[in-house]
Amino acid sequence: MNALALGLDRTRLEVKMYSREKEAVFFSFLFPILLLALFSVIFSSQFEGGDNGGMTAARYFLPGMVAAGVILTSFQTMALSVATERDDGSLKRLRSTPMPPVAYFLGKVGLVAVTSVVQLAILLLVARLAFDVPLPSGAGRWALLAGVFSLGLVGGTVLGIAYSSLSTARSIGAVVIGPQLVLQFISGVYIAFTDVPQWLQQIASLFPLKWIAQGMRAVFLPDGLAQAEMAGSWEQGRVLLVLAAWAVGGLVLCVTTFKWFKRGSV
Repeated sequence: MNALALGLDRTRLEVKMYSREKEAVFFSFLFPILLLALFSVIFSSQFEGGDNGGMTAARYFLPGMVAAGVILTSFQTMALSVATERDDGSLKRLRSTPMPPVAYFLGKVGLVAVTSVVQLAILLLVARLAFDVPLPSGAGRWALLAGVFSLGLVGGTVLGIAYSSLSTARSIGAVVIGPQLVLQFISGVYIAFTDVPQWLQQIASLFPLKWIAQGMRAVFLPDGLAQAEMAGSWEQGRVLLVLAAWAVGGLVLCVTTFKWFKRGSV
């Protein structure tokens, strides 16, 4: 209970510190929301007229923006912040305090949970109120949203913490953002997954972002579009299993690779 209480206190502190970092707030929190608004306006003409089943640009791009938001608020935020805290000595100082290590990690998980839920709520509000996007219908789709969202957050958080050990604070930005942008393009976040060459689809399938995006398409898009997926269906069960496997594997990597001290420090 003491560790849990300290974790809640740490969560409040993490959220306060995060809100003061303007760059982090923009690129990991507001970026998907702004992109949804921009894509909805820029590509609106391509969805007007014809037999598109009521599909609009906002509805089409919403799943990708939700998936991108999950990765940005979990994986990217953790990788960047933990690497910075390790290099500036914050982790070393925390390790020397009576605070149990689990409280630190609970604080990070709490930060990701708070920011991600708020971001998702704003995305859905913008899509619904500004662009008249229908929200998921039926308890099944809401349950799928909760499952994909939660597993994506857990996996992204532990993988981000593990990934932070690969580089220093000075270069972690390039190490994280570059590969992540490539994955976003080949995972069906910004362009239709069907437009991605098959060999790139296979590469994307090795990483969790593709499965998060596919799960979100199953939540927000009509069932008739499932035939455009690689397997010709949403594969809801497989999506959840793959994301669960990444969450467990990421946790193992996090536990075995995490370092409190920067390279070369005593």
